[in-house]
Amino acid sequence: MIPIRDTAPCNSKPLVTWGLMAVCIIIFIAMDYMPDDLSQRLITRYGMVPVRYANGWSGYAGLPFDGYLSFVTNLFLHASWKHLIVNMWFLWIFADNVEDRMGRLPFLVFYLVCGIFATMLQWYFDPTLAIPVVGASGAIAGVLAAYFFLYPFERVVVFFPPILLHIPAIAFLGLWVIIQVHDATTSIVFTETRVDVAWWAHLGGFIAGSILYRFFLQKQSLEK
Repeated sequence: MIPIRDTAPCNSKPLVTWGLMAVCIIIFIAMDYMPDDLSQRLITRYGMVPVRYANGWSGYAGLPFDGYLSFVTNLFLHASWKHLIVNMWFLWIFADNVEDRMGRLPFLVFYLVCGIFATMLQWYFDPTLAIPVVGASGAIAGVLAAYFFLYPFERVVVFFPPILLHIPAIAFLGLWVIIQVHDATTSIVFTETRVDVAWWAHLGGFIAGSILYRFFLQKQSLEK
């Protein structure tokens, strides 16, 4: 199922959402034009490599201590065009309404906090991973959680070949969560399973968003 759009009205321009998308896209395009070795060095430095922190930064890959900056910077890096497009597409569909309910600055803080928590959970469950964890999906998962609770019965228009379906957001996003839980737990139970997606980051972002979204709503938007 490919989400096309949602039906929730938006009363303001989602400038922060557009800005986040622009930063991610610009960084990806710039790095795509760099020499491969330079691009990989930047990914390694600004992506979150769990083993660096697990080993107390004992000179891993020759990188200096960064004050855990990569827990933030990894949110703006992407591994491939597919990775970027999927993340930006979900951000485009769901973030505008959440930003509308929170206001611009609170939404930005909410987005970053969810992303940081998502990265921390991924590090906790896979502390010996020696490859960079990158992508906005953890922060976007927090946005999906906020949408899940704020707009449960709005419709998400999805393409289910060969037809378009109108599915309640609570069902579409609920299925998304089930898939994340399944894949995350599978990666633990079956340790030989090849994992190339940070499933725990997805769950971490959703958990953070579910808990925190109420604290970021504008007063006039608070639920009764």
